Amino acid sequence: MSFYNMLGKIALVSGGGSGIGRACCEVLAREGARVVVADINLQTTQETVSLLPGSQQHMAVGVDVSDKGSVEAAFKSFQKNYGEPPSLLVNSAGIAPMSPFTDTSEEEWMKVIDVNLKGTFLMTQSFTKMLLDGGGEVQGSIVNVSSILAKSGLPSLEPYTASKGGVISLTKSCAASLIRKGIRVNCVLPGMITTPMIQPLNEVYQKKVMKIIPQGRAGHPHEVAEAIAFLLSDRSSYMVGSCIEVTGGYMM
Repeated sequence: MSFYNMLGKIALVSGGGSGIGRACCEVLAREGARVVVADINLQTTQETVSLLPGSQQHMAVGVDVSDKGSVEAAFKSFQKNYGEPPSLLVNSAGIAPMSPFTDTSEEEWMKVIDVNLKGTFLMTQSFTKMLLDGGGEVQGSIVNVSSILAKSGLPSLEPYTASKGGVISLTKSCAASLIRKGIRVNCVLPGMITTPMIQPLNEVYQKKVMKIIPQGRAGHPHEVAEAIAFLLSDRSSYMVGSCIEVTGGYMM
């Protein structure tokens, strides 16, 4: 039984090749959605699709979210495959390279901003245009993945924290712009989650963070994915521009 009633809906998940994005794909497929797994690494997107129930109804797409041409090509690809636009979008693609602030180059800064913030903008814009151009009643839902570090900051992750702060602001502005068009936009702020992204953090630092998380542990990607599924679904129909923290109590 589908708790979130997503049977037959098309959901596009960027960053679906691993981590929170992959967990989202698994939860949405469980809920009956047809999932478009999008990632810059086509091999990992295909691996994600192979993990989903009814894998033949899902689709793997290679996309560089920081490149407008790549994003537009990806949207055309699955529009051709399904014959209709997606109604659900998860912007989960992101990078978090660590570098001392004084050593961070302009190129490194722009790469993170391009993927994490510009990529969210490009994906949201293409999704919105395709959905509005589809004709008929529009019912869309978008969830952006920010980070609790957008609020707390963290040394050596200045580009990442700045980009995720931008994602929060973009979420609220898009929510205000699109709600009267039938599209809800919300956001999640994960804390420390066991994904490949936290691997650069050394074990000593990870243990230090664990001590200040009231729940006493890191989160699992599926715990974030469940919150995202709720925000995507009609069960959160009166939530617009909301930013939900999934942190085990960190910074509450």
